[in-house]
Amino acid sequence: QGLYSSVVCPGLVMSNMTYRILPVFLWKLLMPIMWLVSGSPGWFWVVKSFTASDVWLFKQKPENLDVLVKYHSCTSGLGKSYVEPRKIDVDEETAEKFYQKLLELEKE
Repeated sequence: QGLYSSVVCPGLVMSNMTYRILPVFLWKLLMPIMWLVSGSPGWFWVVKSFTASDVWLFKQKPENLDVLVKYHSCTSGLGKSYVEPRKIDVDEETAEKFYQKLLELEKE
């Protein structure tokens, strides 16, 4: 019926939801390390309010996307955003059975 579902990973995101996982002083210690590892501060994506993978995915034709891939938002060391597809670790036979069951349920 023209309904598609894809998986995206927003990358490193700093929000109120993630901020409460660790005490504040630990975040202050970890943020410079995360910045060096990811190439941009975690709050960068929150300020922009969207991720590169969301926008990239929206611009693609759903029929052309690999259903067994998760699309990750990434940032190079120089701050350039890009999307990296990564294969989802799933048993394809089980996934196909699950999909067929969903189609059966849809018909009911």
